[in-house]
Amino acid sequence: MGSHQDSTRDDTPDHLPTPATAAGREGLDALLAGPGRAVIALDFDGTLAPIVADPDRARAHPDAVPALAGLAPKVAAVAVITGRPAEVAVRHGGFADVPGLDHLVVLGHYGAERWDAATGTLTTPEPHPGVAAVRAELPGLLEHSGAGQGTWTEEKGHAVAVHTRRAPDPQAAFDTLRAPLTALATRHGLIVEPGRMVLELRPPGMDKGAALREYARELDAGSVLYAGDDLGDLPAFTAVDTLRAEGTPGLLVCSGSDEVPELRERADVVVDGPAGVVRLLRSLATRLA
Repeated sequence: MGSHQDSTRDDTPDHLPTPATAAGREGLDALLAGPGRAVIALDFDGTLAPIVADPDRARAHPDAVPALAGLAPKVAAVAVITGRPAEVAVRHGGFADVPGLDHLVVLGHYGAERWDAATGTLTTPEPHPGVAAVRAELPGLLEHSGAGQGTWTEEKGHAVAVHTRRAPDPQAAFDTLRAPLTALATRHGLIVEPGRMVLELRPPGMDKGAALREYARELDAGSVLYAGDDLGDLPAFTAVDTLRAEGTPGLLVCSGSDEVPELRERADVVVDGPAGVVRLLRSLATRLA
């Protein structure tokens, strides 16, 4: 793992790193050669925004929006793909009414919701009935789980997330809760998506890979870059692999975290968290100037 990590990391300002794989190099070359058909897609938490103990306090890296605004006019589109409600991501990201971000879309709830910067419109479906049922049962389950203090739930509209990062032993609480939460989700027609000290209960068929594939095909993308940091981003990585197999070059970027080695191993480029993502976006904008 060390050699792969070292070969893909490059934190020099305004210098594009060399992808570690041939497919990644092809994806970067295609993006640079045809930016007008390139789709830049990014996760929010851990990729554009640093991970914090309280997700309500998460905000985009202070240089993220300027970097996106500098790059967005030079590519086909920029998409933020997140498990959060689109409206929350827009607010926490500071994406509304930003000059240069007309081509930005936020695909919230794994693509179930969509916010378009050009119009400020939000489209959202009715919530899955299983989410309300799970929400009602969660307090009792958590109280009797033995997972300890510090676990708490995050209301996400179309999903509910249980966080363990504040627990005295976050990993032990995570491991204790995984089986009962999976059983609860299954009873109500939902699935459990594990992440970095979080277990999210949500409807099946909603993932970042499906959202990315649909959006890339909607725009007839000539190339796709996807950047993420967590297990929930693995379906988007798989989507890029699928697009590559179908003839659309792609570049996979890991916003580095030692908590998710699976993502690092599959990435073409590893950067140092949101600050590294910002540097990469700036470097792309500079190269396309």
